[in-house]
Amino acid sequence: MTGGVAVEPAPPKEERERRVRRRRPRARIALGTAVLVAAGGVGAVAAFGDGGGSGGGTATGLPPATAKVAKQTLKDAQTEDGRLGYGPAHTVTSQAKGTLTKLPESGDEITRGHELYEVDGAPVVLMYGSKPSYRPLRPGTEGPDVKRFEANLSALGYDGFTVDDEYTEDTAGAVREWQDDIGVAETGIVELGRVAFADGAVRVDTVQANAGEPSAPGKKVLDYTGTAKAVTVELDTADQRMAKEGAAVEVTLPENQRVTAKIDEVTTVIEPGEQGEDPATKVEVTIWLGSAKAKKAAAGYALASVDVTFTAGEREGVLTVPVAALVALREGGFGVEVVRGGASSYVPVETGLFADGKVEVSGPGIAEGVLVGVPK
Repeated sequence: MTGGVAVEPAPPKEERERRVRRRRPRARIALGTAVLVAAGGVGAVAAFGDGGGSGGGTATGLPPATAKVAKQTLKDAQTEDGRLGYGPAHTVTSQAKGTLTKLPESGDEITRGHELYEVDGAPVVLMYGSKPSYRPLRPGTEGPDVKRFEANLSALGYDGFTVDDEYTEDTAGAVREWQDDIGVAETGIVELGRVAFADGAVRVDTVQANAGEPSAPGKKVLDYTGTAKAVTVELDTADQRMAKEGAAVEVTLPENQRVTAKIDEVTTVIEPGEQGEDPATKVEVTIWLGSAKAKKAAAGYALASVDVTFTAGEREGVLTVPVAALVALREGGFGVEVVRGGASSYVPVETGLFADGKVEVSGPGIAEGVLVGVPK
């Protein structure tokens, strides 16, 4: 007794050690929060198992909750908002000096050989090709641009020349016939700016100039799209795995009509920030509705909001556990805490597809119905 306070004698050394052992935490110790970015969302805190070696180890206490290993089909799918329209817009810039004397209207559809717009009363004619004109074509000119123009001339029904890389006098003769038909001087020379190339038939989206304005190289005249219906989707860069060219998607149109289609184009776009914000990087996905069924279903809509379901991966009949069941083993890799009776142990696993908060797993002792530990 000291100062009126009873002092308990120190316990024996064995008792002190026993108390320390009882206060040890369980093996599932969250030493840090490791976020697993898995398909179907962000999930699971990775904890560290206490077992050593490739065979895992014995846990020192039971987990707070359990879940059964399930056999199921795992599908990494995601549905995003899309815009039904005519696909990305492209800009036509003038290559000729003069005055714009005639322009199309928004919504006009123009095919090969027809006038796109007019400069100084003469037509600028649409031709099909993936690259623009960059020089006049005359006898003696050689190159792929010659072949591209001659292929169009032939497709329009003109003949008497060979479609190749050489612009010959025979080509010039056919060009004079064409020039007579479109109402320009019959020079046999295709001047720069007389032809505008696009991948196919176009639909005028917006007109950026007015009749009477000067035309000069580089002046923006109009924006165009394709004539077929397309769906455009913007994805965050974190979801880029969903967008692979050629991959199948399901498009849900208004009135719940569903059609399948394929991803045609995936591009990265930079969206400028507003009011001092940093620019945002997005993944733009274009899906052309090319099948007969899709065309018919989309025919009644000009512009509309749609849902697009992307599927990045699918595994049938695999063993799965909640992503939260994964623990990071000290020796490396992942494991799960398998519960049998009144005891548990850590078992290493190989992980596969992540989706909807579940993960595909395999490993020794992992079978359908086995109990694994999970957080509450």
